[in-house]
Amino acid sequence: MKKAEVGNIIEFRDGLQGVVEKVNENSVIVDLTYMDNYRDLELEQRTVVNHKNYKVIKESIL
Repeated sequence: MKKAEVGNIIEFRDGLQGVVEKVNENSVIVDLTYMDNYRDLELEQRTVVNHKNYKVIKESIL
């Protein structure tokens, strides 16, 4: 499993996607406003996802 880096787009829990803002030892903090339907889903702006529970779908271009 590849750990995400800041700026990567990840997918987790039933297709939710977000941009990694911070990488911690066991998890990442993800900005969910990346998704087009973010407002429709009525989610918090950020969430924490364990490294075991996501996959990197797009590498950061930074």
